[in-house]
Amino acid sequence: MSTNQPHDPTQQTTWQTPVVPAPPVPAPPRKSWFARHKIITGLLALVLIGVVASAVNGGGSSLPTTTSPGAAGGRGGDAPAEGAPASAKVGQKVRDGQFEFTVTKVQKGVKSVGDQYLNEKAQGQFVLVNVTVSNIGDSAQTLSDSSQKVRDAKGREFSSDTAAAIYVKDNKVFLEEINPGNTVKGTLVFDMPKGTEPASIELHDSPFSDGITVQLR
Repeated sequence: MSTNQPHDPTQQTTWQTPVVPAPPVPAPPRKSWFARHKIITGLLALVLIGVVASAVNGGGSSLPTTTSPGAAGGRGGDAPAEGAPASAKVGQKVRDGQFEFTVTKVQKGVKSVGDQYLNEKAQGQFVLVNVTVSNIGDSAQTLSDSSQKVRDAKGREFSSDTAAAIYVKDNKVFLEEINPGNTVKGTLVFDMPKGTEPASIELHDSPFSDGITVQLR
Protein backbone atom coordinates (compact mmCIF):
# COMPACT_ATOMS: atom_id res chain seq x y z
CA MET A 1 0.00 0.00 0.00
CA SER A 2 1.40 3.36 -1.04
CA THR A 3 2.10 5.83 1.77
CA ASN A 4 2.28 8.85 -0.53
CA GLN A 5 -0.41 11.37 0.28
CA PRO A 6 -1.90 13.46 -2.50
CA HIS A 7 -0.95 17.11 -2.40
CA ASP A 8 -3.61 19.34 -0.98
CA PRO A 9 -3.53 22.67 -2.85
CA THR A 10 -5.34 24.40 0.05
CA GLN A 11 -2.60 23.49 2.50
CA GLN A 12 0.20 26.06 2.87
CA THR A 13 3.64 24.69 2.28
CA THR A 14 6.34 25.85 4.74
CA TRP A 15 9.76 26.52 3.22
CA GLN A 16 12.80 26.71 5.47
CA THR A 17 15.38 29.30 4.36
CA PRO A 18 18.89 28.03 4.96
CA VAL A 19 20.77 30.03 7.61
CA VAL A 20 23.92 31.64 6.23
CA PRO A 21 26.49 32.63 8.91
CA ALA A 22 27.40 36.34 9.00
CA PRO A 23 30.92 37.17 7.78
CA PRO A 24 33.40 37.98 10.54
CA VAL A 25 33.76 41.67 11.39
CA PRO A 26 37.22 42.84 10.25
CA ALA A 27 39.46 44.34 12.92
CA PRO A 28 39.80 48.13 12.64
CA PRO A 29 43.04 49.08 10.86
CA ARG A 30 45.84 50.15 13.20
CA LYS A 31 46.62 53.82 12.80
CA SER A 32 50.13 54.77 11.78
CA TRP A 33 52.47 56.58 14.16
CA PHE A 34 51.84 59.81 12.24
CA ALA A 35 48.05 59.46 12.57
CA ARG A 36 48.38 58.86 16.32
CA HIS A 37 50.66 61.86 16.80
CA LYS A 38 48.98 64.50 14.67
CA ILE A 39 50.43 67.49 16.53
CA ILE A 40 54.04 66.31 16.32
CA THR A 41 53.50 65.28 12.69
CA GLY A 42 52.27 68.77 11.89
CA LEU A 43 55.26 70.34 13.63
CA LEU A 44 57.67 68.05 11.80
CA ALA A 45 56.03 69.06 8.54
CA LEU A 46 56.68 72.70 9.45
CA VAL A 47 60.29 71.81 10.17
CA LEU A 48 60.63 70.33 6.69
CA ILE A 49 59.14 73.46 5.15
CA GLY A 50 61.54 75.58 7.18
CA VAL A 51 64.52 73.52 6.04
CA VAL A 52 63.53 74.00 2.40
CA ALA A 53 63.03 77.73 2.93
CA SER A 54 66.41 78.04 4.65
CA ALA A 55 68.10 76.19 1.83
CA VAL A 56 66.65 78.66 -0.67
CA ASN A 57 67.38 81.82 1.34
CA GLY A 58 70.57 80.83 3.15
CA GLY A 59 73.75 79.07 2.22
CA GLY A 60 76.04 82.00 2.82
CA SER A 61 79.66 81.53 3.80
CA SER A 62 80.95 81.58 7.36
CA LEU A 63 82.57 84.69 8.69
CA PRO A 64 84.97 85.13 11.61
CA THR A 65 83.69 86.71 14.78
CA THR A 66 84.25 90.42 15.40
CA THR A 67 83.80 90.51 19.19
CA SER A 68 87.49 90.48 20.07
CA PRO A 69 90.87 90.08 18.36
CA GLY A 70 91.66 86.46 17.74
CA ALA A 71 88.19 85.26 18.78
CA ALA A 72 87.10 82.30 16.85
CA GLY A 73 86.10 81.39 13.56
CA GLY A 74 86.97 81.01 10.00
CA ARG A 75 85.22 79.70 7.01
CA GLY A 76 83.76 76.26 7.71
CA GLY A 77 86.24 73.65 6.50
CA ASP A 78 88.82 76.31 5.54
CA ALA A 79 91.90 77.42 7.43
CA PRO A 80 91.14 80.11 10.03
CA ALA A 81 92.29 83.69 9.61
CA GLU A 82 95.85 84.46 10.71
CA GLY A 83 96.06 84.86 14.49
CA ALA A 84 92.66 83.24 15.10
CA PRO A 85 92.17 79.83 16.76
CA ALA A 86 90.99 76.86 14.68
CA SER A 87 87.51 77.08 16.22
CA ALA A 88 85.56 79.04 18.79
CA LYS A 89 84.78 78.18 22.38
CA VAL A 90 81.65 78.43 24.52
CA GLY A 91 80.80 82.11 25.04
CA GLN A 92 82.40 83.38 21.81
CA LYS A 93 80.40 84.76 18.89
CA VAL A 94 80.73 83.09 15.49
CA ARG A 95 79.03 83.71 12.17
CA ASP A 96 77.66 81.54 9.41
CA GLY A 97 75.75 83.14 6.57
CA GLN A 98 73.16 85.54 7.98
CA PHE A 99 73.36 84.23 11.56
CA GLU A 100 75.65 85.09 14.44
CA PHE A 101 75.74 82.27 17.01
CA THR A 102 76.86 82.19 20.63
CA VAL A 103 76.92 78.92 22.55
CA THR A 104 76.20 79.93 26.15
CA LYS A 105 75.90 76.62 28.03
CA VAL A 106 76.21 72.84 27.58
CA GLN A 107 74.35 70.37 29.79
CA LYS A 108 75.00 66.59 29.63
CA GLY A 109 73.37 63.50 31.10
CA VAL A 110 69.77 64.73 30.87
CA LYS A 111 67.30 61.82 30.99
CA SER A 112 64.20 63.62 29.71
CA VAL A 113 62.87 67.02 28.67
CA GLY A 114 59.45 68.52 29.27
CA ASP A 115 57.17 68.36 32.30
CA GLN A 116 55.32 65.57 34.10
CA TYR A 117 52.54 65.54 31.52
CA LEU A 118 54.26 66.25 28.22
CA ASN A 119 57.80 65.01 27.88
CA GLU A 120 60.29 63.04 25.83
CA LYS A 121 62.74 60.50 27.22
CA ALA A 122 66.22 60.02 25.79
CA GLN A 123 67.34 56.77 24.20
CA GLY A 124 70.70 57.38 25.87
CA GLN A 125 71.23 60.87 27.30
CA PHE A 126 70.13 64.28 26.13
CA VAL A 127 72.86 66.84 25.59
CA LEU A 128 71.40 70.35 25.73
CA VAL A 129 73.27 73.15 23.97
CA ASN A 130 71.98 76.63 24.81
CA VAL A 131 72.51 79.15 22.02
CA THR A 132 71.81 82.78 21.19
CA VAL A 133 71.22 83.49 17.49
CA SER A 134 71.10 86.93 15.82
CA ASN A 135 70.18 87.71 12.22
CA ILE A 136 72.97 89.95 10.94
CA GLY A 137 71.71 89.90 7.35
CA ASP A 138 69.34 92.11 5.38
CA SER A 139 66.38 89.72 5.09
CA ALA A 140 64.42 87.27 7.22
CA GLN A 141 65.97 83.84 7.64
CA THR A 142 64.54 80.63 9.12
CA LEU A 143 66.61 78.95 11.80
CA SER A 144 66.26 75.15 11.87
CA ASP A 145 67.73 72.93 14.56
CA SER A 146 67.97 70.08 12.05
CA SER A 147 70.85 71.96 10.34
CA GLN A 148 73.01 71.78 13.48
CA LYS A 149 75.37 68.84 14.22
CA VAL A 150 77.30 67.67 17.27
CA ARG A 151 80.43 65.47 17.13
CA ASP A 152 82.04 63.42 19.86
CA ALA A 153 85.75 62.77 20.43
CA LYS A 154 85.62 59.86 17.95
CA GLY A 155 84.32 62.11 15.18
CA ARG A 156 80.86 60.56 15.19
CA GLU A 157 78.14 62.97 14.07
CA PHE A 158 74.83 63.38 15.89
CA SER A 159 71.76 65.13 14.51
CA SER A 160 69.42 67.22 16.64
CA ASP A 161 66.25 65.75 18.17
CA THR A 162 63.48 68.06 16.98
CA ALA A 163 60.73 65.98 18.60
CA ALA A 164 62.42 66.44 21.99
CA ALA A 165 63.19 70.13 21.41
CA ILE A 166 59.45 70.79 21.12
CA TYR A 167 59.08 69.97 24.82
CA VAL A 168 61.75 72.42 25.99
CA LYS A 169 59.98 75.43 27.51
CA ASP A 170 60.17 78.68 25.52
CA ASN A 171 62.43 77.10 22.92
CA LYS A 172 62.96 79.44 19.95
CA VAL A 173 65.57 77.59 17.92
CA PHE A 174 63.97 74.39 16.64
CA LEU A 175 62.10 76.27 13.88
CA GLU A 176 62.02 80.03 13.97
CA GLU A 177 62.00 82.80 11.37
CA ILE A 178 64.28 85.62 12.51
CA ASN A 179 63.98 89.09 11.00
CA PRO A 180 67.09 91.24 10.37
CA GLY A 181 68.53 92.64 13.59
CA ASN A 182 66.50 90.34 15.84
CA THR A 183 67.90 87.81 18.33
CA VAL A 184 66.43 84.61 19.77
CA LYS A 185 67.55 82.23 22.50
CA GLY A 186 66.87 78.55 22.88
CA THR A 187 68.15 75.02 23.32
CA LEU A 188 69.44 72.51 20.78
CA VAL A 189 68.75 68.92 21.89
CA PHE A 190 70.91 65.92 20.93
CA ASP A 191 70.27 62.30 21.94
CA MET A 192 73.69 60.69 22.52
CA PRO A 193 74.81 57.41 24.14
CA LYS A 194 75.24 57.52 27.91
CA GLY A 195 78.74 58.55 28.91
CA THR A 196 79.53 60.09 25.51
CA GLU A 197 81.20 63.49 25.67
CA PRO A 198 80.17 66.11 23.09
CA ALA A 199 83.38 67.52 21.63
CA SER A 200 82.15 70.17 19.21
CA ILE A 201 79.08 71.57 17.49
CA GLU A 202 78.84 72.67 13.85
CA LEU A 203 76.42 75.57 13.41
CA HIS A 204 74.70 76.47 10.12
CA ASP A 205 72.34 79.16 8.95
CA SER A 206 70.97 76.65 6.40
CA PRO A 207 71.53 73.01 5.40
CA PHE A 208 73.91 74.01 2.59
CA SER A 209 75.97 76.73 4.30
CA ASP A 210 79.67 76.27 5.11
CA GLY A 211 79.07 75.98 8.85
CA ILE A 212 81.22 77.11 11.76
CA THR A 213 82.59 74.91 14.56
CA VAL A 214 82.49 75.64 18.28
CA GLN A 215 84.41 73.48 20.77
CA LEU A 216 82.25 72.22 23.65
CA ARG A 217 85.05 71.12 25.99
